[in-house]
Amino acid sequence: MLPELNDLNTFRDALINAPGPDTAAADGAAARNGQLTKPPGALGRLEDLAIWYASWRGDARPQIEQPQVIVFAGNHGVTAQGVSAFPPEVTVQMVMNFETGGAAINQLAKAAGAKMDVHALELDRPTADFTQGPAMIETELLGALQTGWNAVDAQADLLVVGEMGIGNTTPAAAIACALFGGEAADWTGRGTGVDDAGIANKTRVVSEGVARHATDDGLEVLRCLGGREIAAMAGAIAAARVLRIPVILDGFICTSAAACLARVSSTALDHAVAGHQSAEGAHGAMLSKLGKEPLLNLGLRLGEGSGGALAINILKSAVACHSGMATFAEAGVADG
Repeated sequence: MLPELNDLNTFRDALINAPGPDTAAADGAAARNGQLTKPPGALGRLEDLAIWYASWRGDARPQIEQPQVIVFAGNHGVTAQGVSAFPPEVTVQMVMNFETGGAAINQLAKAAGAKMDVHALELDRPTADFTQGPAMIETELLGALQTGWNAVDAQADLLVVGEMGIGNTTPAAAIACALFGGEAADWTGRGTGVDDAGIANKTRVVSEGVARHATDDGLEVLRCLGGREIAAMAGAIAAARVLRIPVILDGFICTSAAACLARVSSTALDHAVAGHQSAEGAHGAMLSKLGKEPLLNLGLRLGEGSGGALAINILKSAVACHSGMATFAEAGVADG
């Protein structure tokens, strides 16, 4: 059961004190893996994924039957600085597209057998321009975290979170720069396709925001530089950690949300794998900083949870082989 998220300290404490993996299930899964009808290590990383998944579900022979995909949407005041090739109205239009089943994520979630939910967070009231002040006050951050926290289905056995928010590669880049250091240019990419002048402007905006809000506290970075949909993703990933629901991370923006949690607790992302490495230039660097090796690298740069949803079937396949294959003894096959 999830505790009530009454304040930011409750959130911090829940994340820091969240239960770890089930070591008995991990040991049992590893033992089973060693008995399956294949040469040792023949399924490569799929074997490690299955054992990892088993440890978080507390079952040495698990199944994936109820994956959940959640898309959060928010608007950003920093778009007034001209950081995106598209206007903020597109966020509202895309939410309608999600709700009527017309987006890429709808198709990918359906193909993966996942339930999909959409949460729009105050689209008529963008966050503040973080070059002028904090993106959110504390109550706004808490409200967004609560949306994500409460959106996770406790019966789900796998979670993917995605986002929609015009301009949101800018706060994601600012978060990465604040948490991991370096220059703004190291973390700032073209997002939805800004030109050279646009990326120079976007880099300036990221640099100004990070300089204005000098902190490396994960939740303060999220409050000052993030957005409601980014905070909601963080809330959902944290809730899954408490519930021991494995998570597949999506792209650059989702990973920025996860990075804020990693700064709160070094074990905050132990239940998460990286679904893919996106085409946004700095995503690979952020994954490296978090110690996450992506499952896929297909040049995706859509967001929406698309890369994470696509990777559901990779993890399903790993678990299906682990739990469905016969052991040498069961199959009557000689073992080495």
